Amino acid sequence: MTLDTVVERVRLLVAPIVADLGLEIYDLELASGVLRLSVDTPPGQPSGVTLDNIALVSRLVSRELDHNDPMPGRYTLEVSSPGLERPLRTPAHFLRELNKVVSVRLHHAIDGRRRLQGVLLRADDRAIVVCLDDTGTEMSVAHSDIERARTVFVWGSGADAAKKQSKTQSKTQSKKQSKSKQQSSTDAMTKEVAS
Repeated sequence: MTLDTVVERVRLLVAPIVADLGLEIYDLELASGVLRLSVDTPPGQPSGVTLDNIALVSRLVSRELDHNDPMPGRYTLEVSSPGLERPLRTPAHFLRELNKVVSVRLHHAIDGRRRLQGVLLRADDRAIVVCLDDTGTEMSVAHSDIERARTVFVWGSGADAAKKQSKTQSKTQSKKQSKSKQQSSTDAMTKEVAS
């Protein structure tokens, strides 16, 4: 039995359990006796995966695997969410993350670059297209050329960041003005006492 066959058998057992909980399998991987199951909310849903979801999936999947025994030998089950900076290993992963910032490391340099970062514009089962942060140009990369990729969590959009910066500057100016008024008041009191 090949590794891919085992993973596919596990996927067939686990998918209905995960779907019944309103989640979906993001990734399933078996390596060195560790079965890693990553679950996520379906695309377009606002809420994320909670610790209670993870615990429940872990209990139910563990029971199902014990009952059906689809894997030879011993293994450890790890259940998690993909997180904010999620790995991108399959074409489906890339399709879920369109218009988000991604970081990509290539097996070998293409156009003198081995690392890319930018907005994921397009993806299909053969390649991805990234608008590079540093040059603003589009670069197409075949999935076979990608060594590792992940999303990059960005704190707020540009407009949000500008608002935060403006608020911070306003607060700083208000504090400076307040300290200046306090200092003037203290100076005036000192002069009165000295007189």
